[in-house]
Formats: sequence, C-alpha cells, structure tokens
Amino acid sequence: MRLPLLFAVLATPTLAAQQPPAPPPRVAASSFASTEVHVDQRRIGGQWYPEDGSLTGPSRIAIAYGQPHARGRKIEGGLIPLDTVWRFGANTATQLHTDLDITLGSLAVPHGDYSLFLLSGKTGWQLIVNRETAGWGTDYDASRDVGRIPLAATQRTDKEESLTIYLVPESPRPTSGYAELRGTLRIVWGNTDLRTGWMVAK
Repeated sequence: MRLPLLFAVLATPTLAAQQPPAPPPRVAASSFASTEVHVDQRRIGGQWYPEDGSLTGPSRIAIAYGQPHARGRKIEGGLIPLDTVWRFGANTATQLHTDLDITLGSLAVPHGDYSLFLLSGKTGWQLIVNRETAGWGTDYDASRDVGRIPLAATQRTDKEESLTIYLVPESPRPTSGYAELRGTLRIVWGNTDLRTGWMVAK
C-alpha cells in the first residue's frame, strides 16, 4: 500500500529537475514619462484670472516622452546620434503642451502643442521646438520649426540610466506674480546634464 506514495516522492524531484530555469528579469527598452508645472491662474487678454483658480482652473506646462534606458549601450554618438536631429526619446515624438505663452531660453513659444527634438553637434546641443504634433519620432519636418534653443551642457560624475526631463520652478510661490513664474528645463542622460531657462511670458 505504500508503493504509490513512495513512487510519488521519488518522482517529484525528477520532474522538477527537467524544468528549465527561469529567465533573468529584463529591463524594457523604453517606458513612458512626463513632467509638469501647474500654475494656479490663467491669463485672458492682458489680465490674470481668477484669484482662486475657480473660473478657468489651473494652467499647465507639460512634457510627455518615451523614456529610453541605456542598458549598457553608448549614449552620446550611439543612442543619440551626432550631427543628426534626434527624436529626443523613444517611439512617438516628445510632446510639449502649454496653456500659457512661455519662453524657452530666448525663444517665444505661444500656448499650444508642439513636438521637441534634440541636436548634438560640433557647436553644442540644441533643443528644437516644432509645430508638428502627434507624429512618430522619426517624422521630422524642419519647415515646421518654431526655432532652436542652445542648451548649456555639463558633465555629471554619476551616470543616469534613463533619459529624464525635469521642469523645475525657480520658486513654488513667486512674489512678483505668476507672470514672473520661471524655472529650469533639465535634460539628463548618461553623464550629460543639459539646461535652459523657461519663463511664463509677461
């Protein structure tokens, strides 16, 4: 009567040994990310409404992008080509949405929707603002450019695995009103840190 039980006990490790080992976990080639700044007022004409934000709701400046991960690959001159307009992320083109008229660097960007591209060249880095929207990241049409913004570049001592974009306000509560709201746009990947200023237009 004990033979079937003994057989089951002996057979269990044999069957387990035949199963292949679990594959190691893999990091996805890219993910989706976004960064936003919210402003409690909205400008209509030449005046800011409302004081409590109840009429039109807050304004928003947002960048949404496919976030590639290096996974040991070369970034500058590899994932980011040299002297070639790059999609500035993964998959669809990186999107800028702003409810407010803003400036990026010294470039005036009226409220609306845009695509962003990046260029790494011999003379430095440039951020490209383009009127085309909802396109694939490789669908770049220079005739639709709003303009190009030089980016200040510094080298980091620590390496950032994933492309990350930041919209950093200079102050969470500006003392001179929301028309003076400003901050820094940062782009970080690998050992490269790129920056330019942004400001709500007066």
